[in-house]
Amino acid sequence: MSVWPEVATAKSENRHEIKLSGASISKRISETGLDGSVFQLTGLNLLNISETCLTNIPDDIKRLVNLQSLLLFGNKIEQFNENITSLPKLKVLDLSRNQLTSIPDSLNKMKELASINFSSNQIETMPKFNDFPNLITLDVSNNKLTSFVDVENANLPHLTDLKMKGNLIESIPSHVAKSMPSLKNFDIGDNQLKTLPGEVASMTKLKEFNLKGNKLADKRLMKLVDQCRTKQILDYIREHCPKSDQTQSTATKGKGKKGKKQEELEADDKICDMCHSMKILHVEDDILKVKIDESQVGSVRPYILCCIINDMKFTEASFKKFIQLQTKLHDTVCDKRNVGTIATHDLNKIPPGDLTYTAKAPSELKLTPLLRLKPCTGEQLFQQLTAEAEALRKEKKRNVYSGIYKYLYLLEGKPKYPCLEDATGRVISFPPITNAEDTKMSHQSQSMLVEVTSQASLGACRTIMNKMLQECLLLGLSDQPDGFHSLTIQQVKVVDLEGNLKSVFPSRTDCLYEGSNIKVIRLPKK
Repeated sequence: MSVWPEVATAKSENRHEIKLSGASISKRISETGLDGSVFQLTGLNLLNISETCLTNIPDDIKRLVNLQSLLLFGNKIEQFNENITSLPKLKVLDLSRNQLTSIPDSLNKMKELASINFSSNQIETMPKFNDFPNLITLDVSNNKLTSFVDVENANLPHLTDLKMKGNLIESIPSHVAKSMPSLKNFDIGDNQLKTLPGEVASMTKLKEFNLKGNKLADKRLMKLVDQCRTKQILDYIREHCPKSDQTQSTATKGKGKKGKKQEELEADDKICDMCHSMKILHVEDDILKVKIDESQVGSVRPYILCCIINDMKFTEASFKKFIQLQTKLHDTVCDKRNVGTIATHDLNKIPPGDLTYTAKAPSELKLTPLLRLKPCTGEQLFQQLTAEAEALRKEKKRNVYSGIYKYLYLLEGKPKYPCLEDATGRVISFPPITNAEDTKMSHQSQSMLVEVTSQASLGACRTIMNKMLQECLLLGLSDQPDGFHSLTIQQVKVVDLEGNLKSVFPSRTDCLYEGSNIKVIRLPKK
C-alpha cells in the first residue's frame, strides 16, 4: 500500500501534528485500511484521526512516544487498545463518540493526563481511579454506567470538571467531596438518582451542579434543581440530606452558622496587615454586561467570563512583563490554549454599552487583528496566518510553528468562528487566535477588560481567570508601600439574550487564595 499524501508530507517536513479526518479518509480506511506508516512519525505531538469508519487502534500506537494529544473521536472503535497507556507524555485523550464498552485498569498508568473524554460510547464499567495528579477534566457522559466512577482514596487534586450526564447511575458516594477537593463543574443530570448524600454540600468550590433529569424522591429538592442555582441547591442539601456518618453530622451541627462565622473571623485575624490586597467591587447596573448568543456559540466555544481591572499604573517595563505573563499563562494554565484563551482590552477604547459573545461564518467575521493595519475576515486571517506560518517555518528551518501560528489547528475545519462584539457590532476579539487592534492594551492603559473563553467548561474559565488575577496582583500594577501590591476588580455579568443571568465573575467562590499573602476585600452593593 502506498503512503498516504498527508503522512508523506508530515514526514518530509518533520511536522509534529497530523489530522486524518472526514469522508475521504474514511473511504480510504474502508478500502485499504489505515496507513500504518503514520506510526513511524515518532516525533508527533498531536494525532487526530476522527469522523471515520476506523474500528480498531493498531498496536503500533505505542511507537508514538512523544504524543501529547490523541484525538480519536467520532469513529467506530470498539475496544480500548492498552498500548495507549504506554504513551508517557499524553495529556489529552479523546475517544468520544465511538463504540467502546469498557476501559482497562491500565488507564491509571497515564499520570500526565489533563483531559479524558470517553463520552457517547457504550461503556458499562470504568476502572477504579488511583493517582491522576494532573487531571483537570473527565467526561464519561452518555454511556451505560450504572455506578459512579470509583474515586475513593484517589488522588485527583486538580479535577475541576466532571461530566457524567446521561448514564444509569443510581447514587453518589459519600466520599465524593473528599476525593475531588477542587471540583467546580459537576454534571450528573439525566441519571437514576433518588437521594443525595449530605456530604455533597461540603464541596466548597462547586459552582455548577447539574442534577436535572433525575428521579429525586424529595419533591422540594426536585423543584430547586429545576429552578434554582447551585448555591441554593447545596444549602438545601446541607440542611435536609443526611450524611452517611450521622455521628459526624451531629457533632458538626452544633457549630451552626455562628460557629462557621467565628472561624472565618479568627482566620481573618491571622491575616497579616502587611500583605497584597485585592478589592472586588459588586456589579452595578451601569457596568457593561456580556450577552451570550448560545444558539450561535454553543456548539463552537460556549464558555466565557469577563471582569474589569481598574486603577492600573503601568511603566514600560511592567507592561512588557504583563505581556510576557499572558504568554506564560497561555502555555501553562491554558494548556497552550487547548483549555482556554485570555484576551485583554483597554476599557477606554470600548464604546459604552453591552458586549455580545456570538459566532459567525469565517467569511462574515470581520476585524482588524492585533498588530495589523487592515481589516480582514476570519477566513482571510486564517489563510494569511497559515501561509505566514509555513513561510516562516521554511525560512528559519524549524520543525515546529511558533507564536500565534501554533494555535491555528484549534480552528481548522470549524464552520463558525467565535467572536466578541462591542455595542456597535465591531468585533474586538476572535478567540482563540487574536483580539482586535482597536482595543489593544498599552503602557498608558488604566482600566482593562479581561476576557477568558473556553470550549472545555466554565470551570476552566474560572481557574484561568483566578490565576490571571493572582499573577496580575503579584506583578504589581499599582504599588503600595513596603513592596506590597493592590488590585481593584470590578465584577462583570454574563447573561443570555433575554437577560437571564448565566454567571458573574468574580463570585464569592472565586479569588480564594488560601495559604497566600493575599487579602481579598469584597465590597457590598451600594
